Amino acid sequence: MRRDSAGDRSFDKSISYFLVRLSRQGLVRLRPSGSESLGALSCGSPNGSMIVHLIDGTYELFRHFYGLRRFNKGEDRPFGAVVGVLHTVLQMIETGATHVGVATDHIIESFRNRIWSGYKTGDGIDPALLAQFHPLEESLAAMGIAVWPMIELEADDALASAARIASENGDVQQICIWTPDKDLAQCVRGDRIVQVDRRSQKIRNEEGVREKFGVGPALIPDFLALVGDTADGYPGIAGIGPITAARLLNRHGAIESFPAEVLGHSRDLALLFKDLATLRTDAGLFRDVDELQWHGPSDAFAACAKNLGESRLLERCRKALVAAKEAKPSK
Repeated sequence: MRRDSAGDRSFDKSISYFLVRLSRQGLVRLRPSGSESLGALSCGSPNGSMIVHLIDGTYELFRHFYGLRRFNKGEDRPFGAVVGVLHTVLQMIETGATHVGVATDHIIESFRNRIWSGYKTGDGIDPALLAQFHPLEESLAAMGIAVWPMIELEADDALASAARIASENGDVQQICIWTPDKDLAQCVRGDRIVQVDRRSQKIRNEEGVREKFGVGPALIPDFLALVGDTADGYPGIAGIGPITAARLLNRHGAIESFPAEVLGHSRDLALLFKDLATLRTDAGLFRDVDELQWHGPSDAFAACAKNLGESRLLERCRKALVAAKEAKPSK
């Protein structure tokens, strides 16, 4: 099976342009490869610090699945979305990413479903898409990528936890969280932890979060509690939209500090929604950020690529590993 559809070529071209933009902002560093393709290089800065890339694997799987749907006339390839995600991660490595982690929702339901009965579930997910969740996790692991399949927590909690752990390492120059999800904006810290949105092709630092939502990262859970998040299944507080929410939060601070008359009987509901919107950062995903460094595919990846019907993934991995080793600065 070849990735040679118009959709695949269009996507590769789009992400290539995006990664070039990121290199100009210091999120990846490119080495001229002598051809039109992007070269591979370590993301570490000259002083030995590094850039950590944290990817929302569930979002990427959805994105590739429905991106292919625009071109496949309803004939879904069994692992088409999985292959797309693997190529995306490989392209990031080819363009400089050295430390990469991918979070996935092993199952859609989480502890939040016990808090709010209307919270999102796996109901309604296309069976052809749902069937690719676990193969994605297995394929990423075989490719040598750190992957965190979440069960009780969500992928978003894993991204938040990974960002927290990585931020505690002084050698980490920057942490890039690759997802458009609004709730991850609460993890942004200055210019060091940023949110990268492929969909809008924007990178949000702390100033960017405030520009988009009207509040800083620390108040994002409060903001979402008031306005709701339809994607996650909670409605927010009736009569409060984004502008009003930002005005209230900038005036009073967190919901707990609101005068009693502001929310009235809706206060407890708002606090419940805030609990839903607050990402957990205590998942013990890894101890040392070096665990995220890519060292090439495992021996199992050849069989994995064959099973996916995309044998050229293996060759691409091998070339990326050679390029990464050549680009690694000598000590």
